Amino acid sequence: MACACISTAAWADSLDALALFLKNTQSARAEFTQVVTSAPRQGQAAKVKKSTGTFAFLRPSRFRFDYQKPFAQTIVADSQTLWLYDVDLEQVTARTQSQALGSTPAALIATASSLAALEKDFVLQAQNDSDGLQWVVASPKNREGSLQSVRIGLKQDASSVSLAKLEIQDALGQNSVLSFDKFSVNPVGLNAAAFAFVPPKGVDVIRP
Repeated sequence: MACACISTAAWADSLDALALFLKNTQSARAEFTQVVTSAPRQGQAAKVKKSTGTFAFLRPSRFRFDYQKPFAQTIVADSQTLWLYDVDLEQVTARTQSQALGSTPAALIATASSLAALEKDFVLQAQNDSDGLQWVVASPKNREGSLQSVRIGLKQDASSVSLAKLEIQDALGQNSVLSFDKFSVNPVGLNAAAFAFVPPKGVDVIRP
């Protein structure tokens, strides 16, 4: 009997794996490690910063990053507003979500529901498998932003495809690598309430 879904045998192409991930993953939860390497300046070595936390998303318009170490910070998209809460600064920045996201890594993993949707904003190119992952490079069609490219690393098992890595290069030469662990596809109980954000009392709220 014919099947409209993408079969396991078709996963040889990383674009097929990305299509399956976008189609079948309506929500997810994971732990992450982020390593940011700045471009070296004259007479100075590149600076490396490492942080850890948790990540979740709910298609088509909700996601959150909760940074835990070394500094607490929360980034939440609740479908209307993109919130950035810096705990140490006691400051919240709120931007209209539709204007703030655009061609960003978050759009790749949390908001697009198909390859066709992604290809409205990105040029997608399959790469050879490496490090046990399948790779796709996404380059924004709008070259005026700070994002230069995102390399997406996908991991497959017998029944699903999960997100393992994002390697993000910006126009200033800064490189950010997000590695995901304990990636749970469509976890039970993850709903819109998990992405609600109310600024804590006493913090400054900035709306650029």
